[in-house]
Amino acid sequence: MCYDFKAQVITQLKRAHHRRDKEAVRILTERLLKLGVKDLHHTTGFDHPAVLIYTKDQPHDPVVARWGFVPESTKDKDKQLQVWNKTLNARGEDMFETWSYKYSARAKRCLICIDGFFEHYHFKGKTYPYYIHRADGEPMTLGGLWSEWEDKETGEKLTTFSIVTARGNDLLARIHNNPKLKGPRMPLILPDDAIDTWLTENVESEAEKEKILGLVKPYTDSELQAHTVRRLRGKEAVGNDPISDQEFRYPELDPEHDQGTLF
Repeated sequence: MCYDFKAQVITQLKRAHHRRDKEAVRILTERLLKLGVKDLHHTTGFDHPAVLIYTKDQPHDPVVARWGFVPESTKDKDKQLQVWNKTLNARGEDMFETWSYKYSARAKRCLICIDGFFEHYHFKGKTYPYYIHRADGEPMTLGGLWSEWEDKETGEKLTTFSIVTARGNDLLARIHNNPKLKGPRMPLILPDDAIDTWLTENVESEAEKEKILGLVKPYTDSELQAHTVRRLRGKEAVGNDPISDQEFRYPELDPEHDQGTLF
């Protein structure tokens, strides 16, 4: 699962940097700040933050979207508010069959650029947040699905997205050990050589569908690193603070304390 991540504006603009000079990126950044896009040192999908996504129609020009997928067929505002807490993640293996996602899986896949994501480790009845990031310090490019929903009463259009998930790798199997879940999951982190295929590949045939499904797999363990961080939930929650991804140790997880440590 992926309900929490870090995504600075400069990271979200990763793809835009390839096609624009520094001044153009600066102007774009100022415009985005006015639209509510900001540095997300820690955000949760349940707050439905404004995040930049890249689509097939605009592969290098970001679109502002809200986290929490709202199908185009959603009837009204009440239904929209009911559904988008349940659609923060889309299970990649099932996305072509799930009614909410199957159209977007074929025609509206997207990219989300983030610094890293957070998951909770369960130990002796408590949870401990971990920050997971690329070992080389580069941004992660996640695969997602997007939709544009129109409120029939007001005419307002809302662009939304869901993060596609894959089976968790060995690292996530150690961290994402929630006993209530059927095995670990992780966001779909796309290798550099899979990004354009995910974004632009047409899916009209069974072979093309299988090609996209072939990208839905765990990211390589050795290319990720993880460490514990300050609390993300409850009274001690760190909030949207630059220190949210900094390492923070819990004595009860040290090796001397009943093997609570993972590393």
